[in-house]
Parts: sequence; C-alpha cells; structure tokens
Amino acid sequence: MKLINQTDVLSTRFGDADAVRILCNCGFDGVDYSMFSMSDDDGLLNTLAYKKHVRMLRAIAESYGKSFAQAHAPFPPARDGDDDYNEKMFPRIVRALEITGMLDAKICVVHPVQYKKYQMERNLEFYGMLEPYAKKFGVKIAVENMWGRRETPAGWRIVPNVCSDARDFNAYIDALDPKYFTACLDLGHCGLVGEDAADMIRAMGRDRIGCLHVHDNDFLHDSHTIPFTMNMEWDKILRALGEIDYQGQFTFEADNFLRGFPNDLIPACEVFMERIGRAMIKRIERCRKPV
Repeated sequence: MKLINQTDVLSTRFGDADAVRILCNCGFDGVDYSMFSMSDDDGLLNTLAYKKHVRMLRAIAESYGKSFAQAHAPFPPARDGDDDYNEKMFPRIVRALEITGMLDAKICVVHPVQYKKYQMERNLEFYGMLEPYAKKFGVKIAVENMWGRRETPAGWRIVPNVCSDARDFNAYIDALDPKYFTACLDLGHCGLVGEDAADMIRAMGRDRIGCLHVHDNDFLHDSHTIPFTMNMEWDKILRALGEIDYQGQFTFEADNFLRGFPNDLIPACEVFMERIGRAMIKRIERCRKPV
C-alpha cells in the first residue's frame, strides 16, 4: 500500500514546487495535489500558464522516482442557488480533472454539493455532467462523505449532510458508473457526524472505497491533524481496513498540525508523519485475512 500526503499547507507556505520536493524528500511514495487555490480568481491554475506549471511539478516528482497518486479539486464545486459562482466554477472543476490526468494521477476528489432540496438527484446530475471529462482525461472522480452546519441556541454545530452515512454514500456510489467514479472515505468526517468509521468501512466495503482521507479530530471540529492525537479510534479503523482487504492508497489529509511550526522544522514534521503512516499501514496489513 502506497503512503501519500497532500500539498495543501506546504504549497501555501512554500509554493507547489517546494511542496512536492519536501514530500518526496521525506519518504512518501507519492503526492496528492491540492488544487484549492483554483477557488481564487487569480490562482495560477486558472491562468494560461497552468500547463507549464503542471508539467514542471510532474517532472520534479519523477526526478525523485515518485509520482502523483491523486488530486483534490477546489471546493465547494458549486453552491445552491448561486448561478454566478457555479458558472465560474464548473470549467475550473473540468480543468482540475484535466490537471489530474496531466499529472498521471488516477483519482480526483470532487466534493458533492450541499443542496437544500432534491440533493441526491441534483448531485447525480452534477456528476453526470463531469463524467465525459473523466473519460476524456482518463481519471476517476472520487465522491467524498461530507458534513454540514446547523445554527442552534448554543451556536453553529456540525451535522450530517450529503453522503454522511454508509447508506446514503453507498446509494451515490451504486448509482454512478464505476469506470469513472469511486468513493473517497474521509475518516475524520465520519467521526464529526457521529458515524463509527470502522462500521462505515465495513458497510461500504472494498469495491466502493477507492481512496481515503486520513486525519484525526475531537468529533467537534474538522481539525485535519495527525492520527493518535485526538478521538478517532485508530485500532478499530485500521483493523476494519484490513478486514475488507482495502486496495487503495493511504492518503493523509492531516497537515493542519504543521501550521504552528517554523519553516526549518517542517521537514522533520513531515518525516514524523511518514513514520506514523508506515506504522498504520503495517497494522492494516496484519489484519488482512489470509487467502
């Protein structure tokens, strides 16, 4: 199983090129390219220079003998009732799929949209519009389990929303063409909405889960921090991944903990993450059932 880490926080601090170099130098098997900057109108990937930039990033990874394993499109990909935003973002999501293909990454995560009415029907229509581009660029689109917010007398609270539980998530994945779609199970999001991540892994199974987002939280905040530091039950989660014989990659989305560290300590932090990831993968492998 390959160990992957995302570029998000590193790219914000050092730029994409150095983010890729740091991840390759620190022992990760591959890179998850975060294209979140495409939400900004002046983001480099929204300009005519995007192809040159992407070719440069791929060349850097290949110079280390590494590759781009997956990518993440900007989010939200659409907003309920915001026609101006949606008209702007759809071609950017398409470009994100193109960039994923240019990097020779196999999967691009595209969040489902939180619609107030006819949520599943409208999301399936949205993904249907993207399917021809997945086919064109040779990539799979990964649907991710999400959470929403509700205002209460005590303030805003995280609540379930689109694909938050296994039954809803399975319905989406089963309705989409498996040639072009898969599930990205965000383990931290399970805990935020009161779902047991290990139970959700078993309920979805190997054939639906194509990739992971691995991170920890306190079940109250979407912390995106390193495992074993908060409330997620990692022994149960890793055992469940082994039991279903999970075949995808082990991808961290846990780099928020880097934000407080000075630049000179960032490589050491990434090495620490790499060691955590290797240990977690070993636990998964030990739990696989013998053939």
